[in-house]
Amino acid sequence: MMEELDELRPPTAWRLLEIWRGTRELAEEPLERALLCNAQVLAESCLRQGKPVFPDSAAVLIGLTAGEMETMLRRLAGEEPSPAPAAVNRDFDQGRFQALKEG
Repeated sequence: MMEELDELRPPTAWRLLEIWRGTRELAEEPLERALLCNAQVLAESCLRQGKPVFPDSAAVLIGLTAGEMETMLRRLAGEEPSPAPAAVNRDFDQGRFQALKEG
């Protein structure tokens, strides 16, 4: 899904506050509330040719992992992408990680 977007348009501060207030009503648990809020922000911010990539926040939650959401939110905030694991941990072995991941 991330390859389908060509623009990340951040919401205004007012709209962000409205989203946060709206999701506050949907969930009491802080992590759930944060996921719902972030999904709505991404649903409104991820565009392809000026149109939303996601029809709603549920589509964001279904289509993206929490890590992908975090990466996109960081990009939306203007942050650089997180470094590769090897840059964070010089002992990280990408080949071994890939072998473990593949089973």
